[in-house]
Amino acid sequence: MIEEEIRSGSECCGNSSSDTPRGKLTCTNWLGKIAGSEAFDVVQVQFKNTRTGFYTNPARLDLKIGEMVAVEASPGHDIGKVLMVGPLVKVQMKKAGVKPDTELRRVFRKARPMDLERYEEAKAKEHDTMIESRKIAEELGLNMKIGDVEYQGDGAKAIFYYIADERVDFRKLIRVLADTFHVRIEMKQIGARQEAGRIGGIGPCGRPLCCSGWMTRFVSVGTAAARFQDLSMNPQKLAGQCAKLKCCLNFEVDTYMDAQRKIPSKEVPLETQDGLYYLFKADILKREVTYSTDKKVPANLVTMPARRAFEIIALNKQGVKPESLVQPTSGRERKEFVELVGQDSLTRFDKSKKKKKVPFKGHRPDFDRGERGDRPERRPKGEQRGE
Repeated sequence: MIEEEIRSGSECCGNSSSDTPRGKLTCTNWLGKIAGSEAFDVVQVQFKNTRTGFYTNPARLDLKIGEMVAVEASPGHDIGKVLMVGPLVKVQMKKAGVKPDTELRRVFRKARPMDLERYEEAKAKEHDTMIESRKIAEELGLNMKIGDVEYQGDGAKAIFYYIADERVDFRKLIRVLADTFHVRIEMKQIGARQEAGRIGGIGPCGRPLCCSGWMTRFVSVGTAAARFQDLSMNPQKLAGQCAKLKCCLNFEVDTYMDAQRKIPSKEVPLETQDGLYYLFKADILKREVTYSTDKKVPANLVTMPARRAFEIIALNKQGVKPESLVQPTSGRERKEFVELVGQDSLTRFDKSKKKKKVPFKGHRPDFDRGERGDRPERRPKGEQRGE
């Protein structure tokens, strides 16, 4: 019983076989084993990298996540991997903006060995085709960069992904590419972030790039995200491998924005009997602020909790000026921190213990020749020998 549950769970996660790789688009069909979930005749199919599509299943094939299928294409057919089946496909279609009344292409069959052989042959030509197409674009003087090439499953069509900062007239390029590779050509423009996701790499954090690991949709990143987090506006540190602002700047900006509301404004100085204090710097997450008596130069710096700053601002509104920024301490003395772990030395057992001298309580013999023949007779101090 337990083995059947484990087997069914691995199938719904797309791991029905040990050879099935897991990618960043791999999903869990958590509705697949729930009784009463309605069937859905549309499946989601994944192709190279993050390109996906929705296809109908008119033949009612028993498709599972991770299986290779042949789907309708224009022209011919394409080979892809089943990414999602069942009612969860409706959710994926809604996220992708596909309307329910959209006319979809259909799934032909499960991929045969012959289909997979042609598919692997087409994939083997992608790298050489990309290198050759770059040379052709350079000879034509086009200001563009071809970042990736994807062949259709039957080898009858090729998609060229390119990057360009301005509009490019590639009509002549298409004719040259079609004559060179003898396939149907489709040009698709992508951004720098999509290119970095296709190439991959290691980020400054030491982990694989998020765009190549798990991100599928890219949101614009602005410099305001760095300002909210009080980061240095250094382009070399804020830019990723795509030469754009790092996507991870958006990950924690909401947390910083919420914490920023609990920090007093820089425009409001604090009035005390000693003078005015201006906000010099703030530790947003720690909720500590540092005030200075000068607006531009750090002078007489005082660090305190943000809560104390709000209390002084409220007092100033009432016309009250406290004696100092630091809150007066109560009568109780603050207990000093005691480190219980480090109060004993770790090397205390390495020291040799000196044996204590135990006083002798027995009979002490007289030091004369009768009892200790090897030592002379002990005489009182001051007594001369021979007297």
